[in-house]
Amino acid sequence: MNTTLRAQAIDDVINNEIAQHHISGANVMVTKGGHILYRGNYGLADIENNIPMKDNTIFRMFSMSKMVTSVCAMILFERGKIDLFDPVSKYLPGFKNQKVWTGKGQELESANRELILKDLLNMTSGLTYPEENNYATACSTKLFNDMDAAHANGEHIGTVEFANQIGKLPLEFQPGERWRYGTSADVMGAVIEVASGKRFSQFIKDEITRPLHMHDTAFYIPNEKISRLAQKYRFVEDSESSTNKSSDNDTSNNLPKSGHLIIEKGPHLAMEDDITKEPAFESGGAGLLSTIDDFRRFGQMLLNEGLSEDGTRILGKETVRFMRTNQLSQKQIETTEWESLKGYGYGNFNRVLLDPAAYQTNAPIGEYGWDGWLGTYITLDPSNNFMFQYYIQLADAGSMGPTRLLRQIAYGML
Repeated sequence: MNTTLRAQAIDDVINNEIAQHHISGANVMVTKGGHILYRGNYGLADIENNIPMKDNTIFRMFSMSKMVTSVCAMILFERGKIDLFDPVSKYLPGFKNQKVWTGKGQELESANRELILKDLLNMTSGLTYPEENNYATACSTKLFNDMDAAHANGEHIGTVEFANQIGKLPLEFQPGERWRYGTSADVMGAVIEVASGKRFSQFIKDEITRPLHMHDTAFYIPNEKISRLAQKYRFVEDSESSTNKSSDNDTSNNLPKSGHLIIEKGPHLAMEDDITKEPAFESGGAGLLSTIDDFRRFGQMLLNEGLSEDGTRILGKETVRFMRTNQLSQKQIETTEWESLKGYGYGNFNRVLLDPAAYQTNAPIGEYGWDGWLGTYITLDPSNNFMFQYYIQLADAGSMGPTRLLRQIAYGML
């Protein structure tokens, strides 16, 4: 298949998704060695206002924010400001004397040991996102609901204050016992704020977005850029009379063929609705907005092992190599459970490919990256100096289905 046919294959997958009203539009980019092999803008960023997707469309990144938080932690790590064996309570006193859910009713026991920063970075902390499947997750749900209510009443709770409240929640399991996707990156954002002596957003600006010329990446959008923001949607089957929201979690994206898009409304994961104002809580796990070009610069810095395109060093090469290394034991890997993590380990807020055959992918061992609740997705491949990005704004999009198809087509360009 030549390059033209591969580009047509990408067009066909995305245009089919738009035609079936699964998505409103998309941005896609494939690069190798810092050179763009393919990019395309498809459909609409905003259906209601007939605004097309453009190169500079701004997306809510949600969990892809975690990759930026990871780099922030690595910067402090290699400057000797933090040690990954440090107890979280060294920075956040709310994490002292933590309790752990026993698995029975509302019964709690003392933690066997303190949470350490390593537990946060590798999602082995026992901290959860809001759900309703056990007592620990129900406690998390209540805290997030209280946060949303505070925002509705005009109260503004800061990053460190919110993290200390998270520390008072029961853990779902003993620290390090297994893997669990949850609020660990939000807590790490607060640790970064305390350890650096700067507001989290200011640290990101000083150390990452300014030197990398990521001018459209922040926790809010100024009014003059709001017209560039992609609307967020949810796919609804034509037979559905209501929708169900879920947390920033894994879904297969096996969307039905008959349905339509509605605007996804309301807060998600304690974010404030008005994104034209700087928030008090800056979510290290879900708060950033960005563009595909900004994240290309960020991703290329990582592929360059810490060096920006203009020669500015953000991280040392060995630090980047550590960042993209699987940190989970085999026992912990067995608890990841998600279909989208088959064949993967995890470390420093990144998936890390260990077994291509298990995931049935033409990506090689060592490929890494992450994705977001609304469907932003990035692959970084150090062995080929290769990057694949696919950005949509669809609630509970997951990273299977069309994302898999597009990635395997992109790898065919090598």
